[in-house]
Amino acid sequence: MTDASGSRAPLAGGVPGARLRAVSVARWMRTGQTLITAVLLAVGATRAVVDGTSAAWVVAASVVFAGWYGAGLLLFGRAAHSGGQTGTAVDPAVPAPPAWWIIGLAAIWVGAVVVSAEFVWLAFPLWLFAGYALRLRWAVAYSAAVFAIVVAAPVLHNGALTYADVIGPLVGGVFALGISRGFLQLVRDARERQRLVESLVETQHEMAGLQDELARTQRESGAMAERTRLSRDIHDTVAQSLTSIGMLARSAQEAARTDAVGPISARGRKVASMPLAQIERLSHEALADVRRIVAALAPAELETGALAGALARMLERLADETGIATELHVDETLPALPTATEVALLRTAQSALANVRAHAAARRVVVNLVDAEEAVRLDIVDDGAGFDAAAWDAARDITDGGYGLRAMRDRLRELGGGLEVESAPGDGTALSAHVPFGLMPTGEAS
Repeated sequence: MTDASGSRAPLAGGVPGARLRAVSVARWMRTGQTLITAVLLAVGATRAVVDGTSAAWVVAASVVFAGWYGAGLLLFGRAAHSGGQTGTAVDPAVPAPPAWWIIGLAAIWVGAVVVSAEFVWLAFPLWLFAGYALRLRWAVAYSAAVFAIVVAAPVLHNGALTYADVIGPLVGGVFALGISRGFLQLVRDARERQRLVESLVETQHEMAGLQDELARTQRESGAMAERTRLSRDIHDTVAQSLTSIGMLARSAQEAARTDAVGPISARGRKVASMPLAQIERLSHEALADVRRIVAALAPAELETGALAGALARMLERLADETGIATELHVDETLPALPTATEVALLRTAQSALANVRAHAAARRVVVNLVDAEEAVRLDIVDDGAGFDAAAWDAARDITDGGYGLRAMRDRLRELGGGLEVESAPGDGTALSAHVPFGLMPTGEAS
């Protein structure tokens, strides 16, 4: 865990939380033990005076015992409350007086027993101290020594020993030792629970950090995929429209230069106005494409009909603008396609026809949309200039103009399909794109 300063807080084994909890439990134990000791001291002193023991000696013994006891509790209790090192040899986290203080208390108690046998009642708190302040073997030895003195006291003072003088202290000693050792176990259990809670909190913090890292990675991956998608869409739509606008602008300039030598004829004005009208239309289409890309909508061509209709309109426009003869063949058995598949094939056709317009110098283009049993296939064949397909496939620099074909292939591969290109200089170009039916996204209707 982290504290308010942002630094890591210590965990189990001496953690402040566990130690404070142990201090709290020990304080209640010490309070109860002090009350018992006070009652037993009063009982012993009263019985000693009643039995005829000198009151001065009884008071002196009681004052010395109470003074040592009280001074020790005040001294070591204050140290425990302030976080000082007052732990026992049994458990450093349990605040308790040291062994030398317990031995000193026992010595004073022996002196009190010499004054009167009634002070044997104070053996009970001595056994309690021994149980949680000393190691088990030393606690047993200490308790046995105290028990021996308790048994010997009646003999020394009265010259007789009864069964009660033996059995009573024996039961009391075992009971006191058991209570104190049980107290130690309670403290250990509380500290273990505290350690587990802090470990759980630490794990939760780590999990939260891992979740943040995973979310950041997913956001970066999503941003990368979105940038790739946008670059393809921009290339397949806006870039192609801008290319066409440039070609039409050059055509208009050529027409203007042709009629520059004299007055512009009616035919010249008509020829010059056609590219301008087409430029205007293409600019509007490019603007619409940009808006749809930003809004992540389906292509405009697919909003007014299925893929076959969009291909027919594209070929008609190509023929009107360039004079290239076009043909479209669509299999009647072709099933409805998911939107993602139609978009991928449409973008492929747009990019391929843009290449035909800009580079191929073709006279004829044939487009086939085929139901190939397990896949939908789009074939685009032209009789233009062609190019070195092997050199294109081996190239790695996208600045050489080959980005469009690579974008087509990557888009189709995302749907489980692929792209095949056959071409050679002077032999035209044949392009075949396919997407398997079984691998196409489901849940989207055409």
